[in-house]
Amino acid sequence: MQSHPLVLAAALAAAVGLYFLPALIAERRGRADLLTIALFNAVLGWTVIGWLLALGWSLQNNPPKDLAARIRERRRLLQRLGFTQALARHVEEREARHHQHSQH
Repeated sequence: MQSHPLVLAAALAAAVGLYFLPALIAERRGRADLLTIALFNAVLGWTVIGWLLALGWSLQNNPPKDLAARIRERRRLLQRLGFTQALARHVEEREARHHQHSQH
C-alpha cells in the first residue's frame, strides 16, 4: 500500500513541528535566549531528556534585562558588608587590647 505524497508531507511537517515544539514555544513567548534554546533543541531534542529540558526551558520566564547589573550591585553590597564587618572586628580587637593594657 502506497501513501499519498501529501499525507507523507503532512506527517513529516507534524513530526518536525513536534520535534521543534520547545523552540516554537520559546519564539512565541519572546524568549531572549531563543537561539540557544533552538540550538539545544536541535542538537539534544532527539533524546527524550533533551527535548523535555528544552521544553521546560522554553516555558520559563525571561530573566530580568538588568540581571548583570543586579549581580554587580549585590556583589558590591556584599563586599561593603564584609569590609564593615572586618572593620568592626578590628575595632573590637583593638579596644580589647587597649582594655587589657590599661588593666596592667
